[in-house]
Amino acid sequence: MTVPTQLDSQTLLIDADDTLWENNIYFERAIADFISFLNHREYSTAQIREVLNDVERNCIVQHGYGLHSFSHALVDTFERLAVEPITPAIHETIQGFAHAIAEQPMEVLLGVPETLEYLASRHHLILMTKGALGEQSRKIERSGLREYFAAVEIVAEKDTTTYHSVIEKHELVAKITWMIGNSPKSDINPSLAAGLNAVFVPHDNTWILEHEDVGAALQGRQLLLVDGFPSLRLHF
Repeated sequence: MTVPTQLDSQTLLIDADDTLWENNIYFERAIADFISFLNHREYSTAQIREVLNDVERNCIVQHGYGLHSFSHALVDTFERLAVEPITPAIHETIQGFAHAIAEQPMEVLLGVPETLEYLASRHHLILMTKGALGEQSRKIERSGLREYFAAVEIVAEKDTTTYHSVIEKHELVAKITWMIGNSPKSDINPSLAAGLNAVFVPHDNTWILEHEDVGAALQGRQLLLVDGFPSLRLHF
């Protein structure tokens, strides 16, 4: 790998889930299986999903992000909506919907390895992802993409405070640092608020709890919108 020169190098913080590889599609399939299993006679699919969204928000506060939290959310939603009490067998079935996600193959998005190779030869790349440490570490290892990054940051939350901490830890220069990702809530808006530049890479299946209106860059900073990860080569 070619080491970028100080003269033209910028720092690119790059999101992982649904930016480098598929992630949320597996959760959506698990949710569909859960709703089918619940087979509620009064609540529509949309109404069940609204309840699940609310439960997930609460579970994130208690358990953070990842499969453990998701499993709790499914069980709690069942207990809220089901007429019959949850039995050990039902509990095991519901947890199975979440656990099956971990068994899915790693599906790196089209053009990602080639684009990372190109970017890493020109810039300083840091992988920045949120979630459970062990869970995210395994994804990174399975993806085969670790070699392109000078560092990896696995954080509990991506908010403005976290971005400030990463800037301080790695002694980043904000005006030549970019956050690249698919989530307005976690990747774009808080990094812009922290004084960074950002690149929004939309994904058709971004998790609904990550949806927000995209904000504006601070004065002297930039916000780019690209149609796919490979398009980063046109800008960097």
